[in-house]
Amino acid sequence: MVDLRGPHGRLALGTVVFVAGGGSLATEIAASRLLAPYFGSSTIVWANLIGVVLAALALGYWLGGRLADRRPEQRLLGWIVLAAALLVATTPFLARPLLDVTVEGLDEASAGAVVGSFLGVLLLFAPPVVLLGTVSPFAIRLAVTGVETAGAVAGRLYAISTAGSLLGVFLPALVTIPLLGTQRTLLLIAASLAAGAALLLGPRYLAAAAAAAALVAVPPGTVKAEPGLLHEETSLYQYLQVVERDDGRRLLFINEGIAVHSVWRPDSVLTGGVWDAFLAVPPLLARPLERVVILGNAAGTTARALGVYFPRARIDGVELDPAVSRVGRTWFGLSDNPNLTVHDADARPFLRRTDTLYDLIVVDAYTQPYVPFYLATREFFALVRERLAPGGIVALNVAAVPGDHRLVEAIGGTLAAELPQVLEWPALRFNTIVLGLTRPLAAAERRRLLARGHPDLAPLRLLLARDVRPLDRARRPWTDDRAPVEWVTDRMIVSFAARGGSLDEDYLPTRP
Repeated sequence: MVDLRGPHGRLALGTVVFVAGGGSLATEIAASRLLAPYFGSSTIVWANLIGVVLAALALGYWLGGRLADRRPEQRLLGWIVLAAALLVATTPFLARPLLDVTVEGLDEASAGAVVGSFLGVLLLFAPPVVLLGTVSPFAIRLAVTGVETAGAVAGRLYAISTAGSLLGVFLPALVTIPLLGTQRTLLLIAASLAAGAALLLGPRYLAAAAAAAALVAVPPGTVKAEPGLLHEETSLYQYLQVVERDDGRRLLFINEGIAVHSVWRPDSVLTGGVWDAFLAVPPLLARPLERVVILGNAAGTTARALGVYFPRARIDGVELDPAVSRVGRTWFGLSDNPNLTVHDADARPFLRRTDTLYDLIVVDAYTQPYVPFYLATREFFALVRERLAPGGIVALNVAAVPGDHRLVEAIGGTLAAELPQVLEWPALRFNTIVLGLTRPLAAAERRRLLARGHPDLAPLRLLLARDVRPLDRARRPWTDDRAPVEWVTDRMIVSFAARGGSLDEDYLPTRP
């Protein structure tokens, strides 16, 4: 064993503190990717993850200080770090069966992502993080030789730990997860921790680091099993899954796999889903549709259908994740519309940069049921108003549940603070189309305009004319400073689950 009081010992101890700091944060980043296919990546999931990790670190700090006072032995610290390495190495292999069981049990209990993500983090990631939390106070106890230098030693080691944490945040997020995947990232974390433990335990324990590194060669396999799986990947932003049903439909799932984000059918561009609802809107323009932007293009379901029924329209499809666009080209016919231009960009910055005026702005950039708050505020809708041509329309897909339209009313009421007329159309049980018009239309005029158009879309236009109703301006419109999207959505979901609601599929009556 190395003498911790000499220069080599101080270097070894600093290295252990560095890899422990990096390992704790890298494990947290990897945890978010393991949880996303099962529970999504909403604010509440991240809150559970951050909260449990902080609690685990706090417990580790306390335990580390107590253990170090009772047994200030470098071998004990080495065994703690090695145990953390072993726990991290087993995590990717335990995650799938444990999370599968958790999801199935909580789906039956209607507990959902809130409880599920908490239990997942607690069972899989809290134990190694507790052990890693013990390292810094333990190392300080071993390094301090006198009261007169205690402050300097503590400051130096905590600075080293923080530097490791910074690397643990950025290296997995920007390099190893996109290039190697989550499983191999966790195994590399385990290997680095085991190598750090060997500095305290002796060279022969490098075999543990070599074993963890060797496991990198194990193929990751399917992250989340699904009948008819055609493709899956973990992109820089999220987890993607393409599934083919027995009837030939292809579905794009993102993260938790509850909401369908794109659909492709071999025989028709109509899907029976919410994407068809946007096709009923253009007749309200009272002129040919020429320019469209789709904020949240996903794999191009809406753009593909617009290309068939409105072939003159030039479309800008804006999608944040380039991997989603790539999947769209491979599996969903994204390239079928020659008038579609795909932009890999965030919705609001794209709209701010462009000078184009659009006849129709489609906002479907929501990860159901959660809405990015900055796409639901008065400032965003003011920008939308500036980018609409005279007589233009904005159409938003907003989540709702039967009997509870709190989110629709909040977003529609905010939109009404910027546009002269706002309408809601409950197209499906869980999807409401909110329309903002720059030119108000009386009910009789709406019915007259919707009576014309392609016969395939007549049932949709009939439903729109019959079921649309006005929305009033909110008394307190949401702003960039205050937009409690998650709070409203979570209350809506909990109330629906308490009533025994279930997420059954329903379809629009289109004629393929």
